[in-house]
Amino acid sequence: MPVIPFRSPRAPFRVEPPPAPSRTAVAVHWLRRMHVWVGLWGALLGLLFGGTGILLNHRDVLPIPAAQVQATTVQVPLPAPAPRTPQALADWLRRSLRLGQDPVRVQAEAARPVAWGDRSLIQPARWRASFAAPSGSVQAEYWVGNNYVTVTRSDNNVFATLSNLHKGTGMGAAWVLLVDTLAGSIILLSLSGVLLWALTARARTVGLAIGAASLVAAGALALAAL
Repeated sequence: MPVIPFRSPRAPFRVEPPPAPSRTAVAVHWLRRMHVWVGLWGALLGLLFGGTGILLNHRDVLPIPAAQVQATTVQVPLPAPAPRTPQALADWLRRSLRLGQDPVRVQAEAARPVAWGDRSLIQPARWRASFAAPSGSVQAEYWVGNNYVTVTRSDNNVFATLSNLHKGTGMGAAWVLLVDTLAGSIILLSLSGVLLWALTARARTVGLAIGAASLVAAGALALAAL
């Protein structure tokens, strides 16, 4: 009868756990996530500011009515008694005309003598108030002593409105803070992009650093020679 040699049982199959990711891999992972979410936040405002920036840069050559304004001038009777200060006049205009925003500028020119032929006349004081919004603006002018104030309303088209949004004309602090977040997101995108490129392409980064240092050294030697 043949003898069957004894064979020890094979060791059970074991699945080795994956190696722990390196610090560089973890940093790249979180930088990519931040890059994506920050880019998503700034996408909508970036389109607005990018498009209006092109309009502003090429407003003299593009065949579009990028700053079309329609102006209307009227004379508004003053109440009795009339406002006593420029700020009181601006507040009354805001309430009576339902402008909805505070004046961006209130000016007062004192009465002064002016030449009139061979005589000198006293020009009365003049008050001005300006109200601005992306869709238009209101300019008020009042000569002290009149019973009316001259008001000029300018209505912008859609291109001029977008341009005013780009410049922040007539916008409040909330819009300014919102635009600041866009500027901050652009800075973060730039920094995270540079870090991602440096972490994933080290050899190229070292080569560029060496090349930049060589150019700086060559420039310094050339300036020293001059």
